[in-house]
Amino acid sequence: MESNYLQKFYDKTPDERITALQSAGILDEEAIANLQEGLKLPQEIADNMIENQLSTYELPYGVALNFLIDGKDYVVPMAIEEPSVIAAASAGAKIIAKAGGFRTTIQKRVMIGQVALKNVPDSVAAEQLILSHEENILQAANAAHPSIVKRGGGARRVSVRILPADDVEGIPAFLVVHLHVETLEAMGANIINTMMEGVIPYLERLTGGEALMGILSNYATDCLATAECRIPAALLAKGEFSGDEVRDRLIEAYQFAYVDPYRAVTNNKGIMNGIDAIVLASGNDWRAISAGAHAYASRSGQYRSLTSWKKAENGDLLGSLTLPLPIGAVGGSINFHPAAKMTKEILGYRSASELESIIASVGLAQNFSAIKALVTEGIQKGHMGLHSRSLAISAGAVGQEIEQLSQLLKGEKNMNLATAQSLLAQIRGADTVD
Repeated sequence: MESNYLQKFYDKTPDERITALQSAGILDEEAIANLQEGLKLPQEIADNMIENQLSTYELPYGVALNFLIDGKDYVVPMAIEEPSVIAAASAGAKIIAKAGGFRTTIQKRVMIGQVALKNVPDSVAAEQLILSHEENILQAANAAHPSIVKRGGGARRVSVRILPADDVEGIPAFLVVHLHVETLEAMGANIINTMMEGVIPYLERLTGGEALMGILSNYATDCLATAECRIPAALLAKGEFSGDEVRDRLIEAYQFAYVDPYRAVTNNKGIMNGIDAIVLASGNDWRAISAGAHAYASRSGQYRSLTSWKKAENGDLLGSLTLPLPIGAVGGSINFHPAAKMTKEILGYRSASELESIIASVGLAQNFSAIKALVTEGIQKGHMGLHSRSLAISAGAVGQEIEQLSQLLKGEKNMNLATAQSLLAQIRGADTVD
């Protein structure tokens, strides 16, 4: 549960928060020094990460609290510019922790690579040939990347999909070969891409077709993570709403997002607020995760909510989130980016599977908080309270003016930039008079 050192964390200064994390045993002296200096990406490293590099672009880096996942407490780093996301995740996790925390299930970590073949003389016959020569294909793939095999991973299975021609759109038929690969602790993009290019010559000879490309798929349907929670209705009461009312309204909000893609997109965007923020903080590819998650939301043929909220027989609220999470615990910027290394130290995760559990739980907490606010007090009350600080900064406030202007904005009917600028002028005018 939450350490006493972390209570009222939001009210502390950044230095006080760092000290609190040290007192709670989460940060050591070296980590504290790194945080105080700033998680700067060295120019030399940045220049070698991308082309035409000019500088670096910073985002706020903070932590969400109260996460109890599979019986273990976590402080979760997040990199994000949007107000209220970290606060919402922490608030949702706190309620869920009181109910026993999150429970997660991680599917065996298998990634998918594809070879697209065109001009195949007989796709049905080619499919049978490929499946009957599966062992040879697996051997060719593993020979292309023997190091992953030595560590216990490698290509495990072959499957085939026949995509018929679309005469209306003028699209030819494709024969698609899937290679299912265990990539262990790595996300595995480079491993899979190497393997796919390694099997292309053999597949072309076997089928008589011509390879268009060989590449991984970010739609990692063999690498699913599920987070679940069970919350007694009594913990859901909010203002004038009883716990039963909040539970039922939460379920109705999910049902709305399930049947209406216009709502589902916004619902899932809120989920990805939390997921993208921790994926980015961990040094993983948040674009790949987002693309795969949204594809998974459309697997039925209609875009739907990624989460599910239902009522248990005893009246508890049951929440669940499942999505593809092909993330890595090693490789890429995870090993050298200062913020990614800090995230690994703060979370203390020991495997990619454990990181998947954390990420999925953050997404479920984020959705719980957002829907709970929407169906009770409304989304703007909490959001605009935090947004007032951003407005104050945008208006030009500095130092103590930021907090002063933020408090004044909370009392205004119209909280916008024009109001903030007017109030700031009044503050400075009063200071001049004094």
